[in-house]
Amino acid sequence: MSETDRPNHTDLPPAAQRALAEAAERRAKAEAEANALPRELGGRDGPEPVRYGDWEKKGLAIDF
Repeated sequence: MSETDRPNHTDLPPAAQRALAEAAERRAKAEAEANALPRELGGRDGPEPVRYGDWEKKGLAIDF
């Protein structure tokens, strides 16, 4: 979404505004943590596969 496409959240109740602000902080923190990890060469794309219990890639079992 661009800046002009964003909905105006000023008409939301204070609790909803706080929740949106907290979610934005969590997203920023998760992005900062992901960028802080060293770059893996030859690894899988995306988040850590063990996070989702994904132990295979294209039908081949992967042992970490």
